[in-house]
Order: sequence, then C-alpha cells, then structure tokens
Amino acid sequence: MTTDVSSKQKKKGPNPVDIHVGSRVRLRRMLVGLSQEKLGDSMGLTFQQIQKYEKGVNRIGASRLFKLSQVLDVPVQFFFDGMPAVEDGSMPELGDGDSESYLYEFLNTRDGLELNRAFMKVSNPEVRRAIIDLVRTLGRGKGRSKS
Repeated sequence: MTTDVSSKQKKKGPNPVDIHVGSRVRLRRMLVGLSQEKLGDSMGLTFQQIQKYEKGVNRIGASRLFKLSQVLDVPVQFFFDGMPAVEDGSMPELGDGDSESYLYEFLNTRDGLELNRAFMKVSNPEVRRAIIDLVRTLGRGKGRSKS
C-alpha cells in the first residue's frame, strides 16, 4: 500500500481555529489600545510573532494563550467565544455568511472598531436609532453616490 506523500505534505493554509483565536487576540489587543510591538514586549516576543499569531499562521500554545489572557485581561475562553462549529466537528470557513464569524471579522478591522467606539459614545437613544436607520439605508444601496 502506497501513500501519496506529496498530498500529505501540502499545506492547506492556517487552521480555522487558529485563525479565529488569532482574530480574537487582535480584537482584544486593539480594544485595549496596544500595538503589536507593545503586546510582544509584554510577552517577551517580537511584533512579527504577534502578527503571525493574529493571522493564525502560527498556532498559540496553551501556556502562551494563558499569558495572553493575563496580559489582555480576559479569561482564556474569550479567545474561543463565537467560534462556529458544525455537526461533524469541523470548522466552517471564516467569512461564511451563514455563521456569525463575519461579525467578528468586521469588528477586527479598524473601521469596525472605530464605528463601534464612536457608536458607544452616543448616549441619546433617539440618535442611536437614527444612526442604525441611516446605516441600514446605506447598506441597501440607497445612500450610494452615483459616479
């Protein structure tokens, strides 16, 4: 019996679990206002290592994940919150419209964080409702400029 070694050696890309955990690290890092460099310094790592963790390229070991939870002041479970699973135990692709992961992907962007921070500063419930209505209208294409 022969096995196709080359197909086993081919990389499929980062594991979806590692991508999700890394995106949660990035989200929390940005929420607390730390740069990759400052987080790396507090962990004894380079910013490049933090970058690879956040992209899911490098898997985060248990002891390092525990340390990240302490530095970022969240429970370890935070990094797994919102991780979608399907019946067979595999992970759906991140960005799949049928899962909630697209929400985490958006919140992980600079625009998502800025929009969320600005919205949270609006205390008037009527103004908040107007903002939501405006964004919904723009999302339907009614607010797009014609070029």
